[in-house]
Amino acid sequence: MVTTPPIGELRVTVRPIRVFDDPVLRSVAAPVQDFDRELRRLVKSLTATMRAGSGRAGLAAPQIGEPVRVVVYSYDGKSGHLVNPRLELSQRRVTADEACLSAPGVWWPLERSYMVTARGRDMFGKPVTVRALGMLARVLQHEADHLDGVLFSDHLDAGDRERFLAEALPAV
Repeated sequence: MVTTPPIGELRVTVRPIRVFDDPVLRSVAAPVQDFDRELRRLVKSLTATMRAGSGRAGLAAPQIGEPVRVVVYSYDGKSGHLVNPRLELSQRRVTADEACLSAPGVWWPLERSYMVTARGRDMFGKPVTVRALGMLARVLQHEADHLDGVLFSDHLDAGDRERFLAEALPAV
């Protein structure tokens, strides 16, 4: 863990990302009840951890061992966070390569909705709505899956899943 100088009143910590075979990634995350200082610290640590490496577009709290419903995202100039997100998916679907920070270096084609509307709260409890297309929509779907204990390989057919896991697990 790396602790950075305080940002405002909160000390921010870059946390290790849990790997694909960690049981916490298979747990359903609990809804956030308290919009307090600890939640703000978690959002800031998630954001710092996401930004600590190149090519990172999103991160969910379970990926750093926190089993609560919080995600952060940053892609193509849009960044933020969602607490207790709910997604509305478009019927239009597209296939594109997808990766996961919990299985570094492994990409796989996956079909997802092209557009999402994500509703949740910010770290202060205020309502937030994010409308996203393309890759940002994919990022939000991927991170929301983590909150339900779903890994993106779960969306693959059996043969692709087996090949993906053979490639991913030695890497983690």
